[in-house]
Parts: sequence; C-alpha cells; structure tokens
Amino acid sequence: MNFHELKEFLDFKADQYENPEFLVSDPIQLPHRFSKKEDIEIIAFLVSTIAWGNRKGIIKSGERLIEIMENEPTDFIRNYKSSVILQSNFVHRTFNKEDLDFFFRSLNNLYVNREGLEKAFSTIPEYPGLLGRITNFRRQFLDIEHHERSKKHVSDPLKNSAAKRLNMYLRWMTRDSRKGVDFGIWKSISPSELYLPLDVHTSNNARKLGILTRKQDDWKALEELMGTLIQMDAADPVKYDFALFGLGAFEKF
Repeated sequence: MNFHELKEFLDFKADQYENPEFLVSDPIQLPHRFSKKEDIEIIAFLVSTIAWGNRKGIIKSGERLIEIMENEPTDFIRNYKSSVILQSNFVHRTFNKEDLDFFFRSLNNLYVNREGLEKAFSTIPEYPGLLGRITNFRRQFLDIEHHERSKKHVSDPLKNSAAKRLNMYLRWMTRDSRKGVDFGIWKSISPSELYLPLDVHTSNNARKLGILTRKQDDWKALEELMGTLIQMDAADPVKYDFALFGLGAFEKF
C-alpha cells in the first residue's frame, strides 16, 4: 500500500473500532461507571496503572479497587489513611498493597495539597510537549515517601520507556468523547499532543504495515511511529491506536 492507501485503511479501522462495543472487553469500562470529573480521572489513572496482562484480570482487579474505595474515589482519596489498604490483601501481578498505599498517598497529596491530576501534567520548560508533561507528573507523583520498588510503576520516558499506561491514560482523559469511548474531560491538553500507548499489538502491526522500523518498543520507537501518524492526522494522531490495536487484538492481523 502507498501512503494514501494506508491512511484510508487505518482511518477505516480506527472508525470501526472506536465505538461503545469496544468497552465490553476493555478496562476503560470501569471509569465509565462514574460521572464526576475527579472520580473518572482517579479511577482511570489507577486502572491504567494496572493495565498489563489479561484484560479480564485487569477488570477484576479494577473492580476490587472500586470496592476498596467504596464507590467514592474522590472522597476516599481526600480522606485516605494508610491503615485502610495495608490491612488488605490487594495484589495485581507485581503491583501489591504497598504500591497501592503509595499511589493512594500520592493522589491524596495531589488533590489535597496541589491542584489534582490534570494540573500535574502541565508542561515544563526543560522538555517539549508530552515528554515534559509526563516528566512533570512523575516528579510530582514521586515527591512523597515511597518504596524504591514502587518507582517502576510510574514510567520514565527520560529513560526511554514508552510509558504505555500513562499514554493510554492521557488518551482516555483528553480525546473527544463523542464516540462514547474516551472521555475528553481534560481541556488543558490538546489531542494533537498525545502519543499512542505502544504495546505488542500496536508495535507489531505498525512494523507489518511498514510505519515502524525500530525493533524495541521504547520512547524512540514511539517518536518514530508518531512521526508518521501525525502526517496522517495532525489534529488527532492517536485515533490510530484503535486501528493498530484492533487489528491485533480482534483480527489477529
């Protein structure tokens, strides 16, 4: 396929998979249970954090998080005390109750002492665009006492991580909600800034289609891929996440 044909193909697939049916098997269904902005962004952040492995397992663990927070995420975070979770048996793969306690404490700090999650992703002078936003967030999030092991659950693009889960979270929060999948509740970030959440489906299919040559799934690969996707749609390049993911997850492309 030439560039024009490939764009038409990916536009078609993106439109095909960006619909409410996508929610049935995807963890994004969990924040869709809430209507208040703060509840949505808190649940979405926690669910995206544990979004690796089997999707049914992710959803089950996400439901457990909602249960722990008694279906009131914002109130729970604002009033959080460590004893609540440290007495639980929560674990999702390598993310355990000590990690969850740190995440709850850090979210409490962001919402009680700062201006919440959206503000934490503000731009900073040292780094351009999304790299700076994620770096700024990571600095603020790690700015309280935590176990060294918990750092691995907050990706660092400055160390060449593709930051898949953070990019997925930013897609959920920022892209338009008209098709019933993403939320579009953060207006301080433009969809044009977003980077695709690079995973095994998206990267492998991008290589098969000839729009990614780098073998590692890292930030450099992401920048290479985004360079092409921006040419296809500069205003909303991350819509192609639906196409590349859907081709792998649902069509075994």
